[in-house]
Amino acid sequence: MPVRHHLPTIELRPGEVALIGAGPAAADLITVRGARLLQQCDVIVHDSLVDPSLYTDLGCELIDVGKRAGNHKMPQPEINELLVRLAKQGRRVVRLKGGDPFVLGRGSEEALFLHEHAIAVYVIPGVTSAVAAAELAGIPVTHRGVADAFTVISAHPRAEDSPFTIPSFHPKQTIILLMGVSSLPSWRNGFVAAGYPEDLPVAFITWAGWPQQRVVRSTLGRCLAISDQIQAPTVSVLGYVAALDAKNTSATS
Repeated sequence: MPVRHHLPTIELRPGEVALIGAGPAAADLITVRGARLLQQCDVIVHDSLVDPSLYTDLGCELIDVGKRAGNHKMPQPEINELLVRLAKQGRRVVRLKGGDPFVLGRGSEEALFLHEHAIAVYVIPGVTSAVAAAELAGIPVTHRGVADAFTVISAHPRAEDSPFTIPSFHPKQTIILLMGVSSLPSWRNGFVAAGYPEDLPVAFITWAGWPQQRVVRSTLGRCLAISDQIQAPTVSVLGYVAALDAKNTSATS
């Protein structure tokens, strides 16, 4: 007989928080567990890059704390305090974040802060945009014979002006950069200086999964020339897989 694994059903109770990854863009990319918990809450604290159709008809209080480049509706410490305050009011709280909350989403900071204040928090994984953006553009982050590893990096400009560590070049490695539009000249020059070939394919996926999705392909050496075509939110993919397009395949009879 087949073995069936039954995951325990989570019931969100007053004073508890569910930290849910909404996945990238389309509402139906959220997990079943995440969608179920959305039906149980009475307040949703949500990011900007979350499909509004996930929450607009639920009849609960909505608090937009979304962060976009140069526009933070609420600083992270205030978001942490807000979650604690809502939970201590006896609310059933959902913190809804785009992608996966623990992949460059600061979800772990929020979860640890809630733990420090003795508040129960459930972490619900989501489909990370780091992989899904490339996939929605037809780019596999790994492909036999082309790439057998990938690295995800935050390219967001740092206030302390300390650049991220650039991995040593390996031809079978894919580099995925999040939040790197404004810092494109800096990281592009950094990769070239680190020995990455200038003919290395690069793909920029803007608004991945949304109706306005756009894919711009170039090379590391030429990408600055097309920087005016790239706007946030964008996921950047460096590596030989960026030249592949698995979407342009069709079955023939």
